[in-house]
Amino acid sequence: MSLIPVTILTGFLGSGKTTLLKRVLTESHGQRIAVIENEFGEENIDNDILVADTEEQIIQMSNGCVCCTIREDLRETLADLAKQRKAGTLAFDRVVIETTGVADPGPVAQTFFMDDEIAELYLLDSILTLVDAKHGNQQLDQRQEARRQVGFADQIFMSKTDLVSAEEADALAHRLKHMNPRAPQKRVHFGEVPIAEVFDLKGFNLNAKLDIDPDFLKEEGHGHGHHHHHDHEHGEHCDHPHHHAHDDDVKSFVYKNTKPFDATKLEDFLGSMVQIYGPKMLRYKGVLHVKGMERKVVFQGVHQLMGSDMGPKWAAGEQKISKLVFIGIDLPQDLFKAGLDQCLA
Repeated sequence: MSLIPVTILTGFLGSGKTTLLKRVLTESHGQRIAVIENEFGEENIDNDILVADTEEQIIQMSNGCVCCTIREDLRETLADLAKQRKAGTLAFDRVVIETTGVADPGPVAQTFFMDDEIAELYLLDSILTLVDAKHGNQQLDQRQEARRQVGFADQIFMSKTDLVSAEEADALAHRLKHMNPRAPQKRVHFGEVPIAEVFDLKGFNLNAKLDIDPDFLKEEGHGHGHHHHHDHEHGEHCDHPHHHAHDDDVKSFVYKNTKPFDATKLEDFLGSMVQIYGPKMLRYKGVLHVKGMERKVVFQGVHQLMGSDMGPKWAAGEQKISKLVFIGIDLPQDLFKAGLDQCLA
């Protein structure tokens, strides 16, 4: 039986998570989705949709979706859902887990790697973060958890862009890009995201293409964000990436090298860095050129958990180059870069 795909939905207060979840639970999109809601939410969906008797932990919606609140821990809820699905008492094809506006999605994501029982049933697809264009800058300034949610994202949806000027939206997009260069950003209107853009993004699939914006990998500081043609008029945002109005503690850095890595040294080094800095390492991902291997090695991690896998062969004539991106809170970039240099064969 194939694994049940899971999407983690996180985002700032007022960013439209509730709107998006309501759509999932009521619209006729033809998908049977189980939504697991963290009960500690500030904006609880329950009040609006779930007028049913809340003693029931799992409620079947009219469009075939299922809504479920977490009373115990996530593991038990997931195991319970899977058991009911197997028994035929519940039908669903995928799961969406909403984390509260203040939660760190890291431990939720780790559940899918650490717990064998869960890993045999479910496949983590991606972490989606919704950012409110109107209050986003302020929330990023004031709350580290908002910055962490951006760092964790595989995909960022910016909502309420109709409430701000194009310049403000672009400036926020630019700031988010600095914090997390590997998450594509889309602008959406009040949670009206096409359902197709929310699922099967394969953010955690090691063999999925490594989404680091190709512009970002040009020499530092040139050509960020020029996919919006109107950015060119506001070139001042882009010329001095290191003199931002916002110097966020969640930052990203990219390491590239054409020399091959020594597999053992690299494993030891990353292992020790993860031991020390794991809690501050939000997401990291890379494609590696490893000595003695004709295939690419892909690796990624969340906090202390790291996994790697064999990728495709290097194509004939393709430049063999390692590219790694690290997203974290105040990570000692120089230390990482010097250490990685030491791991080259």
